[in-house]
Amino acid sequence: MATGPARSAAYFDGWYADMLGSSAKDAILQRHLGLPADLLSTSLLSWDGIAEVVGALRLSAGDTLLDLACGRGGYGLEIAERTGAHLIGVDFSGEAVRQARGQAARLGRSADFLIGDLQATGLDAGSVNAVLCVDAIQFASEPPDAYAEIRRVLAHGGRAVLTSWESVDKAEDDALSERIRRVDLRAGLTIAGFEDVEVRDRPDWRIRERTMWEEAVTVDPRDDAAMQSFHDEGVRSLATFERLRRVMATATAP
Repeated sequence: MATGPARSAAYFDGWYADMLGSSAKDAILQRHLGLPADLLSTSLLSWDGIAEVVGALRLSAGDTLLDLACGRGGYGLEIAERTGAHLIGVDFSGEAVRQARGQAARLGRSADFLIGDLQATGLDAGSVNAVLCVDAIQFASEPPDAYAEIRRVLAHGGRAVLTSWESVDKAEDDALSERIRRVDLRAGLTIAGFEDVEVRDRPDWRIRERTMWEEAVTVDPRDDAAMQSFHDEGVRSLATFERLRRVMATATAP
């Protein structure tokens, strides 16, 4: 999620497929983040964090929300249900999109899930009222293009809300992956032309993450590939934990 090596769409197809048989991994994540069992997450936004995001997005019934890098669609589906917005989820993993569509059908929710990426959503300019990107902006191969794409698809006055991690001191730090070292939400959104850019630390979210990873590293994955990946990510995350700060950025399209 935050600090591992670069991954392709094909890698994530396998990663998501592994999750289909791993209720144990979902149970740990949901317990520590306070998420209900029907919210399928692959990111680390907590239940309290969802409430903060909903407030920041400023959605009204009938608006359109883009959940960019939506994964299995859990956060977007929850936020659309709370606000009455129409959801469009975009992810570069075809397997993630397939699972998101299935979850929407199981919940009886109306949503569109499409294959696209952070830099090329395939959506028309000015076609959405808000963009949410949870813990994924670091996966853009060309970050400026990703911020520009978020700006392009937003209508006038639309809101962007991004959650991520940033290096504490911004210095070159070989313990962190290159992609996480280059995350700078304020600079990215400002250069893309956004107004009212704010980036806030969320240390309470970080506390939840630590306790989750501390449990993850104690679990024997056995033959559960998703749990093995979760365990390994916990080891990496705890090794660099103090080098990162948890942030949420908000901005308005002029």
